[in-house]
Amino acid sequence: IETVFLALMATTLAIFLAIPVSFLAARNLMGGNPITISIYYIIRTVLNSLRSIEPLIMAIIFVVWVGLGPFAGVLALAVHSIAALGKLYSEAVESIDPGPIEAVTATGANHLQTIVYAVIPQIIPPYLAFTIYRWDINVRMSTIIGFVGGGGIGYLLQQWIRLLMYKDAGVAVWAIAIVVAIMDYASAKAREKIV
Repeated sequence: IETVFLALMATTLAIFLAIPVSFLAARNLMGGNPITISIYYIIRTVLNSLRSIEPLIMAIIFVVWVGLGPFAGVLALAVHSIAALGKLYSEAVESIDPGPIEAVTATGANHLQTIVYAVIPQIIPPYLAFTIYRWDINVRMSTIIGFVGGGGIGYLLQQWIRLLMYKDAGVAVWAIAIVVAIMDYASAKAREKIV
């Protein structure tokens, strides 16, 4: 349960930070003047840099920084998820149909109104699909994060292996496999209905 909760917390935190970042990382919304295009390049560089660091490495860094436990795991998964979702969300924004944007802009709408009435309705389905997929990834990653002290069943599995309690470790491996299979099936069905 802690493993699924860890993944849920990391994904939830990532959603709230990745959504505004995705608008800043979308070239079609940030193009136009040198200041906004500079912001676009800075945000894209930060997202790419954070995505290039594996969550396991981030977990080690956060365990050293905040100590053992699920909080370090949530932070590691959240930072990586912000970068991954920020990139996926921004690409969804970049691939929208420009027609509604032009229509809303022609009515005299400002930049914020254009985003609210022309961009957001087009990006909700892919945003939901990417979010569910990322939660599925985070459930699998939270098990591995536990091996370095990030909490969840991975931490218990590591302890049982160290204590030569292979029967308990075997049960944990089966539990992990069942949880991952259920999450994979549920997320695939949810994404199928959304998209």
